Amino acid sequence: MRLAHDPSVRHTVSSAKEFGKVAVLFGGTSTEREISLLSGTAVLAALQRRGVDAHAFDPRDLPLADLVAQRFDRVWIALHGPGGEDGAVQGALECLGLPYTGSGVLGSALGMDKLRTKRQAAAVGIATAESMVLASADDLGPALDKLGLPLIVKPATQGSSVGMSKVERAEDLPAAYAAAAAVDSSVFAEAWITGAEYTVAILQGRALPSIRIETPNTFYDYQAKYFRDDTQYHCPSGLAPEAEKHLGALARAAFEAVGAEGWGRVDFMSDKTGRPLLLEINTVPGMTDHSLVPMAARAVGIEFDQLVWHVLETSFSRTRALEK
Repeated sequence: MRLAHDPSVRHTVSSAKEFGKVAVLFGGTSTEREISLLSGTAVLAALQRRGVDAHAFDPRDLPLADLVAQRFDRVWIALHGPGGEDGAVQGALECLGLPYTGSGVLGSALGMDKLRTKRQAAAVGIATAESMVLASADDLGPALDKLGLPLIVKPATQGSSVGMSKVERAEDLPAAYAAAAAVDSSVFAEAWITGAEYTVAILQGRALPSIRIETPNTFYDYQAKYFRDDTQYHCPSGLAPEAEKHLGALARAAFEAVGAEGWGRVDFMSDKTGRPLLLEINTVPGMTDHSLVPMAARAVGIEFDQLVWHVLETSFSRTRALEK
């Protein structure tokens, strides 16, 4: 059994029975397990409220082959970070012949890698902050010379701001590099951007209203994203109509550039001139009570349970096809 794939498919489901038996994959073993558990629990409850035959499945505890043994028809992926958002589980589901939500192997892998996302964005004319790869500690001095201070050090393939550090003093750069290298073999430094931060959710090819984020933290880090109650979210974001339209178009273009599809989120910060700079693409964004995609969906009248249903509809772009 293999999967036939047509990313142009926009399938609308009116009956929960059409989905069949659904596995919600969450938990896993990445550094974002805690958030995945929150997201998956919320998604599972929403599907069950709408009558979907949905069941929890934690790949930390069960082999993915059990999805076939337990006769699941499709999979709602709520795994965050490496192993769940980087194309690995998507490839396994392709081999198992199980339709799944969101981006495929290529879009997931590229979207998870911030460096390659920047390169793909640049290829289609989308601006990003100036940066430099830190292949070893020997690159720290040249990075300071090129980018100046402050700057931010990032692991390339982690989500939820895991391993990220703002550096304001040269003597703090080695520790920031070590923190990033501890969770990822690919590390880079990026010029510090001082403008407003925006995020744009993508749902079935549509850019939802942008959200402007304000945090009292140094930057929008792990605590600010998921646990602090004083992070402020503005939706509508306050952009003028033309600027809002432009940001949505940039988000769709960035999503397409890496081969992402179905649903996700694209993050930007503006420079001192107001120009949006792409930060990253999230192909399996959080679905917690602090999460941004549900917030943007509510702004256009899509409540959480309906949003979860629409995301599950994206699994119909992949259908089981018999091998010839």
